[in-house]
Amino acid sequence: MSNGNSYARPFAALTAVGLLVVGLSAPAMAASTKSIQKTEDALLAAGFVDRPASTPERVAMIAQLPKNRFIRRVKGQMVHYVYADTKNCNCIYVGTQQAYGAYVKAMQAQKLADTQQMAAEDYANPAWNWGAWGGFNRGWGFGRYRGW
Repeated sequence: MSNGNSYARPFAALTAVGLLVVGLSAPAMAASTKSIQKTEDALLAAGFVDRPASTPERVAMIAQLPKNRFIRRVKGQMVHYVYADTKNCNCIYVGTQQAYGAYVKAMQAQKLADTQQMAAEDYANPAWNWGAWGGFNRGWGFGRYRGW
């Protein structure tokens, strides 16, 4: 029997699935936004200048640039690096060769610091018992595959 509302159940199911997908993707989007903000802060610290897409002409132009990637622009003897961010600030960051060099150097230093931090954290918990996991034998993973 139909009560004239034959689309109610499928619609409710699709709505529930949509809300679940949004709920699960929110942490990933937050992490992505946090990563973009970190990049933008590093660009500004290195000497890049942010230029907002505040006019229709600029909005159209920024849409043509690759997103969240550097492009190099050479005009005569001047070299500039441009980084387009349409997701967070809807702007471009423009920097000189020196600013780009400072940014790359800062990112390499950060990567080294992250690697050193990770190495310092390895095996830092003396209460941890690696033997309970089967040790470190040759082969895949922590030892022979035992069906777990």
